[in-house]
Amino acid sequence: MRWWENQKVSVVWTVLRIWLGVQWLEAGWHKVTDGFDAGGFLQGTLAKATGDHPAVQGWYAEFLKGFAIPNVELFNILIPWGELLVGVGLIAGFMTIPALLAGAFMNLNFLLAGTVSTNPILYTAGIILLFAGRGAYCWGADRWMMPYMKQMFNHKDKQQKKPVIV
Repeated sequence: MRWWENQKVSVVWTVLRIWLGVQWLEAGWHKVTDGFDAGGFLQGTLAKATGDHPAVQGWYAEFLKGFAIPNVELFNILIPWGELLVGVGLIAGFMTIPALLAGAFMNLNFLLAGTVSTNPILYTAGIILLFAGRGAYCWGADRWMMPYMKQMFNHKDKQQKKPVIV
């Protein structure tokens, strides 16, 4: 076991993970309960893609024009519920790695859209926790779920590999 996966050190990762989860949960909760429309945000992002020193890269603006804006209703659901689920997953320590990856992906997209705010801090915390590996979920639901899931998948693999006797 590496030092950063030690149970004592993992307390630090747990505090960071829960803090990060609370940030995501609060952001998602407000969007779910107050209503959320990404249309204005996406249009504002396109405006940041012009001028001598654009904050948004041209290729990302093309992605927004060609996919995100025509499918804004999908993003109106994905963003708030994604933030809420990332928050719940990180607080509970359940599906921690997928939650960290989803959170980092959303932070990266917000940064690419020219929105700095807390995104660099949240993105950095997520990446640190990804590098912490098992230490990030040592004190959470994954501690008990991961061995069970591994056993379940290994059991299915062994059943599929049994030779057929004719």
